[in-house]
Amino acid sequence: MNLQYLYNEYLNIKFNRDLPASHFDYFEYDVLEDGSAQLFFVDQKNEAFLEWAEELQPRDPYYINNPSWKPVLSSFYKQLNIYDEQTFYYLLFTINSTTAIHSINPYNAMNDFMKNYCFFQLAQLSAITRLNDEQKRQLKDFFFFFYLYAHPVNEETLYAFSFNGQDLVHTKSNIQIEHYFNNYHDYYSENSEKFHHQLLITPHEVIACKNLTLELLRAIEGKSSKLIMPPEEGMETVLRLINDVDYFLQTYTDNKATVYDVMKNVLADHCSNPYQNYCFHTLLQNYVTYVLYFQFDEINNLVDYFRDSPLWCKLIINKIFADTIFLQKIMRQGHIDINEYPHIIKLFEKETRRIYL
Repeated sequence: MNLQYLYNEYLNIKFNRDLPASHFDYFEYDVLEDGSAQLFFVDQKNEAFLEWAEELQPRDPYYINNPSWKPVLSSFYKQLNIYDEQTFYYLLFTINSTTAIHSINPYNAMNDFMKNYCFFQLAQLSAITRLNDEQKRQLKDFFFFFYLYAHPVNEETLYAFSFNGQDLVHTKSNIQIEHYFNNYHDYYSENSEKFHHQLLITPHEVIACKNLTLELLRAIEGKSSKLIMPPEEGMETVLRLINDVDYFLQTYTDNKATVYDVMKNVLADHCSNPYQNYCFHTLLQNYVTYVLYFQFDEINNLVDYFRDSPLWCKLIINKIFADTIFLQKIMRQGHIDINEYPHIIKLFEKETRRIYL
């Protein structure tokens, strides 16, 4: 499956863009009554990609005294235990759920944005040339942490996996996730009769699930072609800055005001539809993760540029602090004290107090 086409369809449905639907060999999106949407199998309308392995979820060993069973793939991975097996399942579910479109409410809006933002950025990092390897490594860890955190996953799963170069691995056992997922899907495809009560799809459909999961995984690892956000009339400049981080960084380095002008112009246009609003939020968080992450003092230039438009400045600052918790994490990591920026506290005293106290 072409992941870019799937991503386009995801955004088409998520933001009601009313573009012609894309068609795939094994899957199609179906919008549910609550406004959410999932990928369903073309030939099995009641079975969803996200839920295909739900009945195969390992028993939770934490609720059983002296659990004695072995992981399903113990013959492949001698070092794997039943507690590790749980985290692998949660990771599989987390990655597959990237394709799901959730009904948004005030309680899940931030997590929904953060997870999808981080997935998109993970798919960009390998193509960026204006960051050095260490900077890209730092951001990859940062984005992957929030990708899991915003899902959300339990604490054990949150810290169970890490990158070894471009390979995502189970840190304790050093098992490569790509290898595990390959063996996992192949095992159930080859033993479908044995699990016919829990496995409600065909062996060919299991392999289709494997191929899609691995496409999502490769995007996270930075091994596939980078994703781009599709075009929207009137948002050409914003989308160029989003889709080409090198261009964004070069533009910001050459003339910061050019980027600030784009922010100002988008605000003036009032982001008239949900997709435009999402693009604007993405641009602001790119400013956070690609600029402020490495040079927090750059926020002074933003405030200075908008000194004659205090309401817009207040709105931007509030959004970069309150739409996600990226900036709070960056400040904690960098031991940055907001009290050292009194001009920001003065302008945004209520918002700053609410966020930090």
